[in-house]
Order: sequence, then C-alpha cells, then structure tokens
Amino acid sequence: MEKDNARYDLSYTQNRELSWLQFDLRVLEEAETETVPLLERLRFASIFTTNLDEFFMVRVGSLFDMSIMTPDNIDNKSGMTPAEQLEAIYKAVPPMLHRRERVYKHIMKELEEKGITEVSFNKLKGREEEAAKSYFNNQVRPLLSPQIIDRSHPFPHLKNKCLYAAALLRSGDKRLIGITEVPDSLPQLLYLSNDGHNVRFIRMEELILGNLDHIFKIYLQEEKAVVCVTRNADISFNDDETDNDDPSSGDVYRDYMSKLLKSRDRLAPVWLEVEGNARELGKSLAKKLGLKGQQVYYSGSPAVITWAYSVGADRKDLLYPEFKPRWPEYLVKDIPMKDQIRQRDILLFYPYHSMQPFLDLLKEAANDKNVVSISITLYRLAKNSQVAKYLIEAAENGKTVTALVELRARFDEKNNIEWAKMMEEAGCRVIYGQEDYKCHSKICLITYKNKNEISYITQIGTGNYNEKTAALYTDFSLMSADKELGSNAADFFSNMLIGDINESYSKLLIAPHDMKRGLMRLIDSEITKGDKGRIIIKTNSITERDLIDKLAEASQAGVQIDLIVRGICCLIPGIPGKTENIHVTSIVGRFLEHSRIYCFGTGSIKQIYISSADIMTRNQQRRVEIACPVMTDEHKEWISFYLDMLLADNVNARSLNPNGLYSKKEQVGRPVVNVQQYFIDNDIKFAATKEKNVSVADRILRLFRKRK
Repeated sequence: MEKDNARYDLSYTQNRELSWLQFDLRVLEEAETETVPLLERLRFASIFTTNLDEFFMVRVGSLFDMSIMTPDNIDNKSGMTPAEQLEAIYKAVPPMLHRRERVYKHIMKELEEKGITEVSFNKLKGREEEAAKSYFNNQVRPLLSPQIIDRSHPFPHLKNKCLYAAALLRSGDKRLIGITEVPDSLPQLLYLSNDGHNVRFIRMEELILGNLDHIFKIYLQEEKAVVCVTRNADISFNDDETDNDDPSSGDVYRDYMSKLLKSRDRLAPVWLEVEGNARELGKSLAKKLGLKGQQVYYSGSPAVITWAYSVGADRKDLLYPEFKPRWPEYLVKDIPMKDQIRQRDILLFYPYHSMQPFLDLLKEAANDKNVVSISITLYRLAKNSQVAKYLIEAAENGKTVTALVELRARFDEKNNIEWAKMMEEAGCRVIYGQEDYKCHSKICLITYKNKNEISYITQIGTGNYNEKTAALYTDFSLMSADKELGSNAADFFSNMLIGDINESYSKLLIAPHDMKRGLMRLIDSEITKGDKGRIIIKTNSITERDLIDKLAEASQAGVQIDLIVRGICCLIPGIPGKTENIHVTSIVGRFLEHSRIYCFGTGSIKQIYISSADIMTRNQQRRVEIACPVMTDEHKEWISFYLDMLLADNVNARSLNPNGLYSKKEQVGRPVVNVQQYFIDNDIKFAATKEKNVSVADRILRLFRKRK
C-alpha cells in the first residue's frame, strides 16, 4: 500500500483481492466440471467455501481495519482506497454465492441418483422421522442452550464460524429473536441409513432448525434460518507486551500467543451468512452485530460443507482413484539415506514421491553417533508429526537440536505452540523467529563430525515439513551434501540465533535481505538478451509491485515470459506495449500446485531456483525466505520438463486474459494434456530424461498420443 501512486502504471495491474476472488471461482469451476468425480466435486465446493471464509477473516478483516485506521491508503495495483476495495468485494461476492448454490444443488441431485441423499427436515417420514425425533430428544436437545434476545436478554456473543439455528419470533405485538448454537460436540451429519452404497443423511443444523418450534414453543415463528458469523481473524502480534517478561523461557511467548489466539473469536464481525431467504431475521441480526446490509449474504447452500470429506467415503466409484506417493525408484531402501545423498543430490517431487526418504534421513540422524546437531525451520507441522518426533528422539539421544518454530503461522498457531512445548521439554533448543519477520523458510541442516572432519547434509524445500500436505501438495525437496551449501545453511542458522537477517550468502538467496535484489538481477540478465531472453516462474501468487514492474520491463525488451500462478496474480498479461510477451497460466486440480520455481535462461546456462517464497510483498520484505539453486543437470532437466508439462496442460490449466478473467486452454487439434494425471501414471525420472534430443513440444505430443 502506498499513499502516492503517481509513479505507478496501473494499466497492467489489478487489485489483489479481486484477483483472489477470481482464483476462488477457479476452484468452484472444478466443482462444476463433469469429468471430475462427483464426490470430489462436492469437496471442491467445500474448498471454495473454506477459501471464502478465510478470505473474509483475513483479507476483508484487514481492509476493514485499514478503512478505519488509514482510510486514505491507496492500493498500488488498482489505485483503490480500503473502503473502495471493500465495496468492490461486497459487490463481487453475491454472484459467487449464487453460483455455489446452483453448483451445490446440482451435485446433490446427481448424488441422489447415485444413492447418496441429503434429506431436508420437512421430507422426513416414517421410520426416518421417528429415528430423527428420537435422536434429537435424547442426544441433541440436552446439549443445546437456546435463548431469546429482547430487552431482558442481551444479545449473545456469536462465535467465529460457528453455526446457529435462529428464528424471528413474535409474542403478541412483541418481536424478538430466538437462537441456539449448533454444538461442536455433535456430529455434522445424522445418518438415517448408511450401508456403504446407499446413504441418507440430514445435516445437524437442519435437524436443530427443524425443531425450533418445539424449543421456542410459546412463540409464533415468523422466519427461521441457519446463520453463521465470520469475524476478523487478522490478529495483531504486539511484541511490546512481552518486553518486561523473563526472556530466558519460551513459556512467556507461548503463553502470550495462546492468549492472543483466544481473542480471534471476539474480533469484529465482517460477514453474516444466512442460509435461505429469511430477510427480516438477517436484518435484525445484522443490526445487533453492527453490520451493513451489504455484509449480509443469503444463500441456498450450506455455510459449512466440510462434511464432504466424510460422506460417501466408501464410494470409490465417486472419488479419484486411490493414489499413494511412491518411493523413488532411484533410491535403495536398504542403503542409509546419508550415503546415497553423499553420492549425488537427491530431489523429491511431492506428492508423486513419498516424503519417507526425508523422514528416514531424520530418523537415521537421530540415532547416528556421528551426528552432532540438527537444525530446522518449522512453519506448519502435522498434528501427528513424525518430523517432530524424530527431532525429539535426536535431542533425547544427546544431539543438539535447534528448531526455529514459527508460532505465527496463521490458523496453525495452536498446533505449533503444542509441538514447541513438547520439543523444548525434550531438550530441543526452540526459538521463535525474528521480531516483525515471520520465518517461512524450509531448511534443515544435519551436521556430522567424524574424527576432526565436519560435513553436512542440507535439505531445502518449497513446502512445509508436514506429512499430510506432502501427499496433497506439489512440492520439491532437495537433499544435498554440497559443502558450500552446507556452509551457507550453517551460517543461516547461526545468524538466525543472533537475530541477523541482513547477511548475504554465496549460493542461497535470502529474504528479506537479498532475494528480491537477486531476482531483479536475474531478470535484468534476461533483459540484456532481448528477444533471446526466457523466464519461467511458478508461484502461488504475484503481488510485489517492483518485481511486477521489472517483469513488465523484461516483456517490453522482448523477453518471453511464462508465469504459472495458482492464485493471486496482480500482473495482467497481454497488454500491448506493456506485458504483451507475458503469459499467465493457472492450474487448479486434484493436487494443490504449491511449489515455487524460478527459471532464467535456456540451454546449458539456464539457472533454476526452488524456493519457499512467492512474489508477494510479505514474502520478499516481511518474511525470512530461502531460494536455493538447482545444481545438477539431471535435476534441471526434471524441473524443466515439469514446467513444460504445466504449460502444455489443457485440462486443469486456464489462461489469464488482458481483461483480468480466465479462460480454458484450447484442446481442439491438440493432445489432451493433464500434467497431474501424467505424473500419477508415469515414473518421474523416465519422464524427465526420456528422448532428450527431441523437442519438448514433440515429446509431449508423442507421450499423450501414445496414451490414446
């Protein structure tokens, strides 16, 4: 955000928030795609909903705060004030929700034809009605805490993202609201029948809503609906509050974070969702919550669809074919990982490769007498983290274990706090990153000492040390015994321990100090080549203004640029004289395209970096991030092939147009290319090295014509 935007050219940029909404529509589009298995489509509708919830909690919440505290701040990509951005968001969201409603109803109709039926309360009959009534009376009603809202009964606190059944009631000439929370302790669904193939269920909030006339039986019901409040979750981290406490104990910071998280449920509401058309009820609740009319949305689909991951779980015919990450064929299970890494760099490609080789490396290190220390950065750990368990095992075996745990990883704070406490109790040295800078880097260093010789194995990745996401996200994990890389990693951890984030390294690019400058230099190098220059960047988002302008400069110099951007892209391609040599591709598919890759040049002088960092202001300026060069020709070939396949995809890929909207890629007269399905079906090393002397276009053409 900048107050003075006169120096910025807004002709080839767009607003971050509106670009994000376009991305979430891409997710909803997967829910509409007939070739996607039916239950997977329901899950995409759930992902769309969860994404939108987080967007309101974080982005809209932040804009809401800015509209009050810094109302004159101007977005340097669109020239809009916070209030103008909010207005545009409030206008853009209702059509998205109407589209979700149509998608949801269509999916549920098709599921009913396949034997999976959602039953509404007013359709309950016979034995199902008796069973539902019995369950409500015996299992649900005792857990409810209904109340009325009038002059004698104050408005209750409605928790963030909690479902409530509410009704507009009348007693004589008096109008009031009745409301009850849908308890988290109850299952999301009540199954009326479930024999594996034929499933009938009612949502718990629908069951409670249907019984409101019994709960508020002394009143006349005028309207009723399930409602859900979304609150600002953009909590502020104020380091000053811990300045007077004992800095020698991690308990102080963990306790501060725990207290801060509790405040999230009580922050200002930014959105009220009403299931159905209960307009008067919505207006009454909005008034109580201090919301404007445009912050209330009426929808014919559920506000929460996370149950999509459990319903029909046995119906394999309605889900993607089962896929388990593979053990890489070029690694030998019976040979220690450290020995194989010392022979050559190892590159794992999640989720097609299993994370197990890295886990084996950690386990070996925890029990290796020659290992003196393990240092690692941790951003999002799995709830049942093997990584954390092996670090604890290493500490208990006398190794020096340093874990830089980022407690400010949004929505994973509680999990990280718990693991940090357990690791510290086991003897690990736990630190919590730099003041004002989140540590988002993905790096692990194992230090060995044999007699007087020190050696290293360094792992650097694009994704978190999380076993769950490693099976769902596309990411790279590089493991190397390179001495210079190990020395850089050792210096990095030493500097983090003393709070020095301004050091430069011979191989690594580190944000916030020199990554952005390094990327600018690499782009400048391609600019000097003119129309012989080549840049391919794969990232989750592009928002950083200076790098956007540098890419536009490269385009104007004739450099051919492909940007593979899963989510937000504030750079608009194809603007004549500005970005006409830039092409933007977005891929949303079975796996979340999470890896960050920076590729500059062609042929033998090509430079490729894998990184934890997106091209976002926060990543380049307010986080500690790492970009690591890919050092072997074999791995450069692997990654280059992957990038080419991404650009050839015409199933899950969409192109960003000069109008800021996405369109499907052409299939007519071309082989149908689904990059994710290709790597599910084919060995990765074979894919990367087969027919090296054949052009990429011909290779892809042959591969997919063979599959036909």
